[in-house]
Amino acid sequence: MKKLILAATGVATAVVLGACSAGGGSGAPAGAAAPAGEVAPVVTTTSPPPVPVETTTSTPAPSSASSSSEKPTTTKPKPKPSTKKPAPKPKPKPAAGVPCSITSGACVDLSAKKTWILRDGAVAYGPVPITAGKKGHPTPVGTFSVSHKVKNYHSREFDAPMPNSVFFVPGIAFHSGSLSQQSHGCIHLSPGASAKYFSTLKVGDSVQVVR
Repeated sequence: MKKLILAATGVATAVVLGACSAGGGSGAPAGAAAPAGEVAPVVTTTSPPPVPVETTTSTPAPSSASSSSEKPTTTKPKPKPSTKKPAPKPKPKPAAGVPCSITSGACVDLSAKKTWILRDGAVAYGPVPITAGKKGHPTPVGTFSVSHKVKNYHSREFDAPMPNSVFFVPGIAFHSGSLSQQSHGCIHLSPGASAKYFSTLKVGDSVQVVR
């Protein structure tokens, strides 16, 4: 028994001595524990910081409804047309001292053998003397309108000149003529008065003949 113990002890001693002699020049082999009294260096690994990931948040474009709501439009009501009619202008009254009821145009008084030019209820020219139609060729009485004018008219019917003719009835006119002889229905005026009637009276002007 003692021999077995001694043999085992010798084997163990030989193993320890062999191990010491093998690692004497280069230290502990790889994978061997560090010798007692020495602290093995601690290797720390530092992982790189995480790379931040950029996140993009898309903002939706404003809709047309929202844009229009930002700027409200106001429509002004159109003014209603006035239903009131303008007051009519007062009609002018006939000229004082004139026998005609018209307020503008020519007035002829056969009994007084006079004539006037009227404008807006006032006498614009006259009275001036006249001669009118003789028996059988009376000057018509009534209210008429100037139809046309002829500066140098010549009557074929009576073969007579009728300067400054202002016609108000077919074949009947104011014109320059004798103030001592009656006519065939026309109104004779002096040369000056006939020129005034021709330049003043217009087509469409009223002519009233009273007796």
